[in-house]
Amino acid sequence: MLPVSSSRQSPPPSPKMASPSSLSLATVSRRGSESPSKKALNLSFADLPSDLLGTIMSYLVLEDNIRASSVCKSWREAAVSVRIVDKHPWLMCFRKRGNLVELRDPLHWNLYTLSLPELADSTVGYSRDGWLLMDKTRSKDVFFFNPFSREVITLPECELDFDRIAFSCPPTSDNCVVVAIRFPDYSATISTCHPGDDKWVTATFPNHIRAHKLSNLVYQNDRFYCFNSEGTLSSFNPSSCRWSYICAPKLRCPYIYDGKYACKEKAVSLAEKEGELFVIFTCSNERPMVYKLLVSLKWEEMSTSTFDGLTIFLGFCNSELRTNLPWMRNNIYFSRFGYNRKRCVSYSFDESRYNPCKEWQNWIELCPPQSLWLDPPPKNVLDLMLSSLHNN
Repeated sequence: MLPVSSSRQSPPPSPKMASPSSLSLATVSRRGSESPSKKALNLSFADLPSDLLGTIMSYLVLEDNIRASSVCKSWREAAVSVRIVDKHPWLMCFRKRGNLVELRDPLHWNLYTLSLPELADSTVGYSRDGWLLMDKTRSKDVFFFNPFSREVITLPECELDFDRIAFSCPPTSDNCVVVAIRFPDYSATISTCHPGDDKWVTATFPNHIRAHKLSNLVYQNDRFYCFNSEGTLSSFNPSSCRWSYICAPKLRCPYIYDGKYACKEKAVSLAEKEGELFVIFTCSNERPMVYKLLVSLKWEEMSTSTFDGLTIFLGFCNSELRTNLPWMRNNIYFSRFGYNRKRCVSYSFDESRYNPCKEWQNWIELCPPQSLWLDPPPKNVLDLMLSSLHNN
C-alpha cells in the first residue's frame, strides 16, 4: 500500500476546478500580492469608471436598465443614476414647402423624415398626447391629426379668428373639449367645441386688461389657463362657461427696468406638471426665468438650487416639463436646432449659459412657429418609417 501523502506534498487543484471555498489562505495571499500588470489583466466590467458605466447604461431602454442593475453594486448605482422613467418629447419640424416633416430626438440627435400629405397647407395650433390640432391656412377648417396612425378627426368650421387654441385630452375621449380664444381690446371671445358637434359655441367676456404677448394655452384641472406679459394669469372653465381674467397675483415681468422694457423681443410661456403651473420668461439671450405657482397662490422663482433636476422643453405652440431625465436635468431646451443640425439650442442653469453660445436676438430664433414638441415620442421609429414609405 502506498503511503498517504501529506497536504503539503499534494499538487494544488486546477484553477478551473477550484471553488471559492477550497481556496487556501496561501492562494489568497498570493493573489493579494499580484503585480499591477497582472491585476490589469484580471479587470472586469464592474471595474469600469462610473462615468463610463453611466454612459453605457444611458443607451439602454428601461427594461434592460433594470436587468443590468441586478448584476453588481457598481452596475446598480450606474443604472439607477441614468434610469429614465419619464420619456423626453421629440421635436417635430415642418418644412416651409412640401409635405415632409422632420422628427428629431433632442437627446441622441437622431433625425427621421416623414411624408404627411394630410398636413398640406395647414398650420399647427396645439399638440397633446400624440395628437395635433391643425387648421387650414386658406379656410376655417380645424381638424385633429395623429401623425403615427394618420387618423383624421374633423371639426366644424370655426368662425372665430382665434389667437390661441388648445384641447383638454385626446379627441377619442368622450371628455375632449376644444377651446379657441381671441383677445380684442379689453375683452375675451371664446369658442368651444367637442368632437362630433355640429357647430362651435361662442361667448364674449369682459377682460378689464389689454392682453398682449400671450403665452400658449394650458389645460389643468378642468380649466384652460393663459398668461400674458402684463403679469396676469387668466382661466376659463368650459363646463361652467366661466372666464376669470385674473386668478392669481400678478407676476411682474422680470425684463422691465425703470418702467421700460429691457428688450422688446421678450416672450412668456406656460407649462404644467402634475397639477402645478409654471411660467417661463425669455428675452433674447438673457437668462430665462422660471416661476412656479404655489398652493398658496404665490409665485416662487426657481433658482439653480430649487430647480431640482427639472427639464423644460419650450416651444411656440406648446411646452413640456419632465422631472426624471438625468442626462437633461436643469436645462431648458428650445425648439430650434443649432447650426450643426445635431442638437437643440438649450440653456443650462448649472452652467448659466446657452449652448451653443450665441447672441439670440428674438423669440422666433429660439422657438420657430413651424416646430413643436411631440409627446409621447414614437415607440418604434422603424415601423413609422416603413409605414410612411408604404403609404407613399
